[in-house]
Amino acid sequence: MKKHEINIRDPFILCENGAYYLYGTRAADFGCKVGGFDVYISDNLEDWDGPFECFNSSDYNMNTMVNWAPEVHKYNGEYYMLATFTKENGLRGTFALKANNPKGPFVPHSETALTPWEWECLDGTLYLNKEGRPFLVFCHEHTQIVDGTICFVELSSDLKKTVGEVTTLFSASEPSWADKKPKGEHYVTDGPFMYRSKSGDLFMLWSTFINHKYSQCLVRFENQEIGTQFNHLEPVLKNDGGHGMVFAFGDKKVLTFHSPNETGKERPVFKELIDNGNSLSIADL
Repeated sequence: MKKHEINIRDPFILCENGAYYLYGTRAADFGCKVGGFDVYISDNLEDWDGPFECFNSSDYNMNTMVNWAPEVHKYNGEYYMLATFTKENGLRGTFALKANNPKGPFVPHSETALTPWEWECLDGTLYLNKEGRPFLVFCHEHTQIVDGTICFVELSSDLKKTVGEVTTLFSASEPSWADKKPKGEHYVTDGPFMYRSKSGDLFMLWSTFINHKYSQCLVRFENQEIGTQFNHLEPVLKNDGGHGMVFAFGDKKVLTFHSPNETGKERPVFKELIDNGNSLSIADL
């Protein structure tokens, strides 16, 4: 099938042995009770085989509501999926799954949700710091706290549980370019993804809404490491696209995101990421 025929949200690409594995949220019913996740496979980003089911959430009693934002990382020789499900307490959280093959089948791995039990959270992403220690970067949802935040917490080396306390980085309303809304109106955070540039600078992509348009935003950390010292840069995209991540395609870096942000019409989009070391921008491939 062709790229434009794939209807998913939250696209994520794993590159392995010349193949590109595309994961995402099944877009039907906004990813609610859709029974799990699929993977599509390509060698050119345009022609895709699949979908192949890689996780069946019903088999593990994890299809109670949302099946959102699967992303797969190769870590210590195995494949780990981070994805958001509805917990037994009715709140959303990010869990770790595991497989020995990018095609799955994935099985539950973490002891429980890696995000705080009493919080409504989504979109956990894996980040390895310069020392190789794993961290989960995730969103505390606006649905619970009105002004959504992005947070991080260290994980155990086996990715089964958290280590230490959660650090909150910022709220969605904080950037100077953020919409100015009346008190009580919600600010969204979603889709964080960590990217280290060719100069070693550390960036984080994340998404929100600007003037009612889904937008791809950007943070650059000071000292080239995750922490509470950072700068909000100008968004790289403000025209109905977001929840992005970056992968290598030959000698290029590619940003993928979904657009438009409209149920039933979402498609993966690929743009070249222009890495200038201390700044990032996008261009057509």
